[in-house]
Amino acid sequence: MDTKTKDCKELLTEVIDTGLCTLCGACAGGCPYLVSYKGRIVLLDNCTLSEGQCYEYCPRTYTDMDAISQQVFGVPYSEDELGTTKEVLIARSTDAQITERAQYGGAVTTLLSLALAEGFIDSAIMTRTSDDKTPIAFLAQNAAEVLQGAGSNYMACPVLQSYNHLPKDSNHSLAIVAMPCQALALTKMKKEPPQNRPSIDNVKLVIGLFCTWALSPDGFHQFLRENLDLPQVKKFDIPPPPANRFDAYTSSGTISFPLEQIRKFTMPTCAYCLDMTSEFSDISVGSVEGIEGWNTVIIRTDVGAKLMEMAKAKGKLETDNLPPQNLAHLKEAALLKKKRALKEIVKRSGDKNNLLYVGLSPNLADKLLA
Repeated sequence: MDTKTKDCKELLTEVIDTGLCTLCGACAGGCPYLVSYKGRIVLLDNCTLSEGQCYEYCPRTYTDMDAISQQVFGVPYSEDELGTTKEVLIARSTDAQITERAQYGGAVTTLLSLALAEGFIDSAIMTRTSDDKTPIAFLAQNAAEVLQGAGSNYMACPVLQSYNHLPKDSNHSLAIVAMPCQALALTKMKKEPPQNRPSIDNVKLVIGLFCTWALSPDGFHQFLRENLDLPQVKKFDIPPPPANRFDAYTSSGTISFPLEQIRKFTMPTCAYCLDMTSEFSDISVGSVEGIEGWNTVIIRTDVGAKLMEMAKAKGKLETDNLPPQNLAHLKEAALLKKKRALKEIVKRSGDKNNLLYVGLSPNLADKLLA
């Protein structure tokens, strides 16, 4: 399918206005007409730029999964539940300052701090929680700034807008901490490099986060304002199953909400997302069900393996094998998300041969829809 003939008007009618937008930020910031505002992407005026690539990079426009997998891994899209992997393990930081601030094991903060210290990267685009508890993308350039991004917020944030805001002639080596949709958009950029943005070759490392769903920044933040004294909130958490709750840690104790009460704020587009483990990143990081204070880490590329080996050699991360039962459950959850998303896509399109943005081989599509 040719996407190059389409522009921001089609992006608006096919993606943004239909509830498919992920708020990844790939289309915003590099164009004067597309901006993020109150939890959505807004088109300010009709675009007249011939070099605009907003439609092409959107993770919800047609994506040939085999082609972009070849771009990152050199092989067609994997039929494995977790995508292409080199190793799956568990890890936790050996730095007490990091583990005190981290959501779980502090693996992301540790890897980014190490990458900066070793000159692997010059800066990292990541997300921190603002004073009013909304997520903000920012550029971290030292370990202290990286530490500001520790912890989870659970609301969607247009992280890639920060990449688009960088000077076009910037040559800084970058890491980007990305959700699955953002990692997918970055991969589409790598396949067809941007013409009016910094070189995508500057992005040396993508650390992907596990994601089941993201919450609407506008609606969910209003819920938080109505139910919490936000200045008193120190941290949010959704404990692994079977907890089934959303926790807000405050200076006076923990306040919990049933997860069913929170799910109604899920971004509509999340129902159509196949990727739970950020399959197009160099390293993917999530929690470990039933093992407190550790991260599950999936190493996918040579770049990811090199950084992980460095972290182990320098004693920055403690690692161990992921127990077989945990790996089996992770694969089961990832497969369930793929199957559920494809069924929702077919329900929406009305045709099992029309998978909207997902370009899968017929063989794999049939397997997932079975």
